[in-house]
Amino acid sequence: MAVDSAILEAMGNKKARPTLRLYAWDPPCLSLGYAQPVSDVDQSKLNATGWGLVRRPTGGRAILHADELTYAAIGPKDEPRLTGSVLESYRRLSQALLTALKALSVPVQAIPKAKSNIDREQPICFECPSDYEITVNGKKLIGSAQARKKAGVLQHGTLPLYGDLTRITQALSFPTEEKRSLAAAHLLEKATTVERVLGYRVSWESAARAFAQAFQETLNIEFIFKELTPDEEQRARELVKEKYSHSEWTEKRVRD
Repeated sequence: MAVDSAILEAMGNKKARPTLRLYAWDPPCLSLGYAQPVSDVDQSKLNATGWGLVRRPTGGRAILHADELTYAAIGPKDEPRLTGSVLESYRRLSQALLTALKALSVPVQAIPKAKSNIDREQPICFECPSDYEITVNGKKLIGSAQARKKAGVLQHGTLPLYGDLTRITQALSFPTEEKRSLAAAHLLEKATTVERVLGYRVSWESAARAFAQAFQETLNIEFIFKELTPDEEQRARELVKEKYSHSEWTEKRVRD
């Protein structure tokens, strides 16, 4: 999260070009959306899992980052692929996501408007498809969220490649264990993984190649593969110390 924010800041200072960052998480980590209450987390159960906890600068609800590919699309506000409303930029980026998953033989679609009676206050991101998010047979496959700051635009998204999606319920707060079990069952009805759709696993490397190629082709952009600059690395370290590893940010007791 600190690296994505450091790149976004560099974008605002005109020291970075539009960026697509692809990564995984080790160890697994539970991330909360920007405005999500930390009371959604059962801290004792989270501690028992050994997973990390972080708050994203982007919105949405809780995600367990494990066995997945995460993408961050970052650019200035005047970047043509990110201009207009949130939904307009979502739609453009969704076309690249669709292309990537079709290249992996996943029969996906992007729903233009969510048609769901799900309680939007529930804590799990993957139970709620939003506008132009990627689904397979009505089940959510990619969860995305966007933040628009003075420095530019950051869109996060995550593609579960394999694994048990219901693990997230073990770290969240529910009034009873029956409610926890019901939430797990409901999640499997509303979300899926690439492995569940295809019947076999797709490696992170294969998914990353498909994403990079699709973003280039669909958005007519040519990537230069490179490491962080020394300034970005330094700023990311500062943001870890000042913000992302700080309890006041994770528990959202201070303004961003």
